[in-house]
Amino acid sequence: MESSNLAVAEKQQPELQYKKKPVYDAVKRIFDIVVSLCALVVLSPLFLVLSVLVFLGDFGNPFFSQERTGKDGKKFKMYKFRSMHKNAELERIDLSEINEADGPLFKLEHDPRITKVGHFIRRTSLDELPQLVNVLKGDMSVIGPRPFVVFEQDECSDYQQQRLIVKPGLSCYAALDMQTKKDFDYWIELDFKYINERSFKTDLKIIFKTIGVMFKGRNV
Repeated sequence: MESSNLAVAEKQQPELQYKKKPVYDAVKRIFDIVVSLCALVVLSPLFLVLSVLVFLGDFGNPFFSQERTGKDGKKFKMYKFRSMHKNAELERIDLSEINEADGPLFKLEHDPRITKVGHFIRRTSLDELPQLVNVLKGDMSVIGPRPFVVFEQDECSDYQQQRLIVKPGLSCYAALDMQTKKDFDYWIELDFKYINERSFKTDLKIIFKTIGVMFKGRNV
């Protein structure tokens, strides 16, 4: 009976149709370098203002780094503006019982660890801006599946691990769909959708949608 249920579940999973695209990958890397470098220069005054605001919140480091899993399972430090108070990571275990996310991810719609400034920079996605450094370094791309925390990615099945076949990004289909906040299988389905459809046209479509969501003040 169990084997029968497993077979049905496997049939319901989206098929990953990965095709190598060397020209696309090369041009995309050039695009990533140019965009991230220009954005870091243009947005440097905003980085300064946000750094001061976050620091004044609780006099802690305005930046937060966390180990994530990237392409082919390579680990890297992902950067963000700190949106939670200094001891937030230590309190995560205590809050695990009220986790609202499906699957291995941890999500709380009203997370008590988020600071006043943190609410604003999360709502506008400004907390993600330091990841432009990750894009410039080559850890991430402008568009690609969002990188999971290492222990969250480790809990994924072998099938789900296939999302690591491409470089993670600042935004993707899953980041723009609120349903993924509580439906992990749907998140993975959208990641595979991007891998199957990845192209310059797809990337530009996601970029414009991401900009629209940010101006509406909804976290991506």
